[in-house]
Parts: sequence; structure tokens; C-alpha cells
Amino acid sequence: MLEIRGLDAFYGEAQALHAVDITVGEGEVVTLVGRNGAGKTTLLRSIMGLHRDVRGSVTLAGKDLTRTPAHQRARLGLGWVQDDRGIYASLNVEENLTLPPVTHVDSAWSLRQVYDAFPVLADRRRAPGTTLSGGEQQMLAVARVLRTGARVLLLDEPSEGLAPVIVQRIRDIVLEVKQRGSTVLLVEQNVAFAASVADRHYVLAEGTVAADLDNAEFTARQGELLEYLGM
Repeated sequence: MLEIRGLDAFYGEAQALHAVDITVGEGEVVTLVGRNGAGKTTLLRSIMGLHRDVRGSVTLAGKDLTRTPAHQRARLGLGWVQDDRGIYASLNVEENLTLPPVTHVDSAWSLRQVYDAFPVLADRRRAPGTTLSGGEQQMLAVARVLRTGARVLLLDEPSEGLAPVIVQRIRDIVLEVKQRGSTVLLVEQNVAFAASVADRHYVLAEGTVAADLDNAEFTARQGELLEYLGM
């Protein structure tokens, strides 16, 4: 479903990514794990077309997106949930959910499905988006992308800074998204969370892929990875 080949990314003369190769199959959940500064968010931004100083290729369902701008990548089925959540301050919860256009009707979640999955959003549908707690805003950001029908979800640190009960709810939603056949690529520092949702894991180190692990290997090496990540 998603294929990245030989991806280099630059900030001026500084190179942030070095010949990164990653594949994510249809219906797979894959994580990007690494220390801060390893290039994880830069990789997501490059896939989405938000970081343009790149070389290499990005392919979605066989279509080359290398020269495609970010808004067209979204229309083709890439959904971006950024780490700052991007909630519109002047809109209430329901307006935040319905503002983005539906790109793929067959996979788009209805408002009823969203509210069934996230009851707190139903309860607060008329509240300004920025009055929500951090966990509620994360739910809103994920739900907004699900409403568009995105075929591939790019999630940047979905569990960061959230209470365990909210992390569990986000985990359940990622697994439900997977069960519905959607594809997820997520950046994650929480090793236990990553192991609980993903099929495979890429470990990034200094802008390169240091390891490609299936979930059994990843789980067996959790202690080593926690030490590597400094957690």
C-alpha cells in the first residue's frame, strides 16, 4: 500500500534522512521507533509531502507521489495526524470533524460511527475544539482523519503525554482501524503501546533504518529497545 525507496531528506546542507527504504502492506500497522532527532517526524512529513527537500520515491497503492503536492496526496488517501493535533480553535468539535472533505466514501467513518467510537466527542460536540483535554484533542484529531476515509493513516506520537486510560482507547481505535482494512504508519516512543498494536517495526537511528523487526522480535527485545531509547 505504501512504499518508500531511497528517501533522502535535507534541511539546507544538513541531511536528516539517508536512503530510507520502508514498505507498509495493505491493512498493516507499522511503527517507526527511535530516539528524538532520529528522523521519524521528518519521514512522516516527507511521505505527506510537507517536507519537500527530498530525494527518492514515495508510492501509494502503486501510484508515484514523488512530485505530488501534499493536498493531492490527502485526496489520494493519505491521512495525517500531526503531533500537535492541529485542532481549529474557532470551530467546535463537530465542525472540526466535518470540515475536511471526504476523499474515499467507501472507507469514510460517519459521524454516528465516530460518536459511537468516541462518546466523549458526542458529549462535547458543541464545545470549542481547544477547550478539550489533551486526550480528547488526540481523539478528535484521529477521528477527523477517519471521517475523510483516508486509506493510509500517518500518526505522529498518538500516545504521547496521555493518561493510560486514553492510551488504551487510542490503542483500541488503531486496532479497529486495522480490522476495517485500513493501513497505519505511526511514530511511537511508547514501546509497550507499539508492541500492542503493530505487525512490524522499523527502528530509525541517525536518519537511517537500523532494524526491521516483526512484532515477535520487537517484543522479545523490548528491554534492549527501552535502554536504547533512554526510557
